[in-house]
Amino acid sequence: MRWWRKAMLFYLGGMGYMGLELLWRGWTHGTMFLAGGCSFLLLGSIGRCRLPGAAKPLAAAAAITAVELLSGLLFNRQHQIWDYSAMPMGFAGQICLPFSLLWLALSIPGFRLFRVLDRSLPD
Repeated sequence: MRWWRKAMLFYLGGMGYMGLELLWRGWTHGTMFLAGGCSFLLLGSIGRCRLPGAAKPLAAAAAITAVELLSGLLFNRQHQIWDYSAMPMGFAGQICLPFSLLWLALSIPGFRLFRVLDRSLPD
């Protein structure tokens, strides 16, 4: 039943991502559920890797930023969900350094949250 556990973690990650957006800017978009689910599963995979010190949060921030870029290129250009053009160190209005740094900070408690949820879900 490993697929059920992954599906639940995907769901929880998607809902969590949308919840963060609702808290941060007051609205979200359904496509962010997909970005959040993928990001949370990637976070869990990175959390299991044997990486030194700060490498895990850096890898997680890079992975989540990559998911945001892919989501932006696939969905945002059509639906105008967000625009980071005015943000520093941005790329194509889809990703920017300040939000990558936010993902870096959030990945640390995110690793713990993933472990707790993964262990608490039945097989």
